[in-house]
Amino acid sequence: MDNFGQNRQQIFGANVVENTGSHAISKNFIANVFMWMFLALGISAAVAFYFSFNEELLIQYLVKPESGLNMLGWMIMFAPIGFVMLMSFGFARLSAPAMTALFLLYAAINGISFSFILLAFTASSVVGCFLSAAAMFGTMAVMGYTTDKDLTGFGRILMMGVIGVLIAMVINFFLHSNTMDYIISIIGVMVFTGLTAYDVQKLKRIGAGMEYEGTAAANVKKTSILGVLTLYLDFINIFLFLLRLFGGRRD
Repeated sequence: MDNFGQNRQQIFGANVVENTGSHAISKNFIANVFMWMFLALGISAAVAFYFSFNEELLIQYLVKPESGLNMLGWMIMFAPIGFVMLMSFGFARLSAPAMTALFLLYAAINGISFSFILLAFTASSVVGCFLSAAAMFGTMAVMGYTTDKDLTGFGRILMMGVIGVLIAMVINFFLHSNTMDYIISIIGVMVFTGLTAYDVQKLKRIGAGMEYEGTAAANVKKTSILGVLTLYLDFINIFLFLLRLFGGRRD
């Protein structure tokens, strides 16, 4: 048994232990996570397409033609960060239905934000980058689920990479360097592609240690929602960084 099984760790606010005899439970847990992730992506895509094909909604509620985003528009753009923080830090206090509702609302609001992307980039490049992101995500998810190698150390390095990418993006916000933006996007794709494998393996281990009876049922549901959020963010970031690299902008 590796160090993960020897030491109790708190992941996503839930205490889990490795249980090598819980393969069926782990598979059910992972399947549930991916089902909710696909649902969330579907909601985001549907909302994004709806707003992109009804530009009057954007103009009426979110955008001032003469000055860009209005107050509600800026709230929509930054709301996803608030939702992520609320779900992450409110794990112990929020109920499972509340966590689920917050996540679905988060996916819908993200869809509104993504509608601006659909308006800025050509449909062919959006579809191409989405399919590429799906292929990369799926490949790494399978690798993370099937590999016997412990990816914990690899995950820590990648998390430092996420921090580095965020710092570089803030710096480049003021520098406006196209070269730096290109480098950040390449690193971003690599980091979040690697994180996909790490996160899937972590969720597999979490699922193996879950108890589905008694009072633990609510924590199982809440933990699965945070797992969904993690994989959703991995996929979305791969897609957005690919779009920054290869997306063709509308004239």
